[in-house]
Amino acid sequence: MQSVSAEMSRAETTSAPITGAEIIVRCLQEEGVKHIFGYPGGAVLYIYDEIFKQDKIQHILVRHEQAAVHAADAYSRSSNRIGVALVTSGPGVTNAVTGIATAYMDSIPLVIISGQVPTHAIGQDAFQECDTVGITRPCVKHNFLVKDVRDLALTMRKAFYIARTGRPGPVLVDVPKDITIAKAPFVYPRELSMRSYNPVIKGHQGQIKKAVQVLMSAHRPMVYAGGGVILADASEQLNRLVNLLGYPCTTTLMGLGAFKSTDPKWVGMPGMHGTYEANMAMQHCDVLLAIGARFDDRVIGNPKHFAQNPRKIIHIDVDPSSISKRVKVDIPIVGDVKEVLIDLLAHIEASGLKPSVSALKAWWAQINEWRQRDCLKYDRSAEIIKPQYVIETLWKVTQGDAYVTSDVGQHQMWAAQYYKFDKPRRWFNSGGLGTMGVGLPYAMGVQMANPGAQVVVITGEASIQMCIQELSTCKQYRLTPKIVNLNNRYLGMVRQWQQIDYGSRYSESYMDALPDFVKLAEAYGHVGMRIERPADVEPALREAFSRYKDRLVFMDFITDQTENVWPMVKAGKGLTEMLLGSEDL
Repeated sequence: MQSVSAEMSRAETTSAPITGAEIIVRCLQEEGVKHIFGYPGGAVLYIYDEIFKQDKIQHILVRHEQAAVHAADAYSRSSNRIGVALVTSGPGVTNAVTGIATAYMDSIPLVIISGQVPTHAIGQDAFQECDTVGITRPCVKHNFLVKDVRDLALTMRKAFYIARTGRPGPVLVDVPKDITIAKAPFVYPRELSMRSYNPVIKGHQGQIKKAVQVLMSAHRPMVYAGGGVILADASEQLNRLVNLLGYPCTTTLMGLGAFKSTDPKWVGMPGMHGTYEANMAMQHCDVLLAIGARFDDRVIGNPKHFAQNPRKIIHIDVDPSSISKRVKVDIPIVGDVKEVLIDLLAHIEASGLKPSVSALKAWWAQINEWRQRDCLKYDRSAEIIKPQYVIETLWKVTQGDAYVTSDVGQHQMWAAQYYKFDKPRRWFNSGGLGTMGVGLPYAMGVQMANPGAQVVVITGEASIQMCIQELSTCKQYRLTPKIVNLNNRYLGMVRQWQQIDYGSRYSESYMDALPDFVKLAEAYGHVGMRIERPADVEPALREAFSRYKDRLVFMDFITDQTENVWPMVKAGKGLTEMLLGSEDL
């Protein structure tokens, strides 16, 4: 994409040249950016000086660059506005790489501005120099190294355009320090066309008509929706489609909330820790409509097993490279998910075709029979806190209306299984990369984008420590998420796998040197609680959301150390080869 050309209509030109640092700030203002997350350093100090001089953009000072990108990531996920992070050269940008890769795997639009050593020093092993373009190339949608201040405004415009269009993703702009002090007239390109980058928006009408014919002839239909539905703001269209057809719907980990989880047509999440009924329906359907989903290995398990049962697959995705990548599809439709669903609904309504009532009734009877396995049941206890109970109670206390971020591990899966999401952009987790430590900085980004909202972090004692320094950021900016720490004193998911696959040899998975989280939270100026009895779970949650509504509350729930996440599809197994509990081991 380096050879792109652009045509632009000039909106505004400054009468006198301004510095590159001023140009960057002006570009951010033109893009409507209200918040940026970052950490200063020598290579970006001219930019920080210009931020100091203006009041349209608020800078959020994090305590680690990884958290800056995570916060910008969740800001984008929760608001559909592009998150922006600003980091310095060398270790500043390498610290940010985990956040960039996290956003890249989940197709989140971001713009990351990184400082670089002066152009004359590039390649000379200068202090805090690294090859930012080379390092980040595998985990960005695109990146730029600006070598001429006259290219800076156009480059920034391209960065925002590329980040938000087509399949979204992070775009990095690497700016040498001398470029930030060099001067040029400010020309902001309002309109942009790029010869080598033209993502398809409208789906092929012929393919959509074929899809309608196949969908309406199905006897065992299934709608499989992923995070692409949420990214395209197509939740309304998905709900209309499922309600119009009356077909069962499953949503992936990244797609939770795209279809109402409290609707009986939702059969749960599919995949490794999905429901029995969702996985059985995915495997035994005769027509599968995949929307904004990529047949991830954690969703379909072994592709060979998945392909054993014949079915027609319709796949809607904005990214043509995702279609038939892991599973061969019959009707590919490339285009923006929302635009394609609008056209699909119009074609269905115009066709006059109706699903087979008798076939659909029989299919639902089979699905309801699978549902009777009650795969999410767990043994309740009056003596020890079960993590599932905490999540169920959290849903009850928040009335299902919270913005929920999670870290990665068992707690993440329990949150996905037991918190019912009825709205899009309410669930934030690292699905593709599986990044521990995202939960707290995600909450910061969500709350900055949605002031006054109820924000909850569901985490574990291992994950929370990876970015726990951000409790300081929360204190500085009066951010008040409620932290639900499901503390089982283990690297929970690692322990579970070691129990199942490694003969219960718990190598380096026991956390035997944990801090006192209550005192730690208090040391940062927040409220800390330790909850050790099931009877205290609901009172603690209610106190956190009422009495301490305007405070960050760290709730340390001491949970059952032996609890596992069920169901589970082991690596290499097929969707129907589920373990439903310890009795299946």
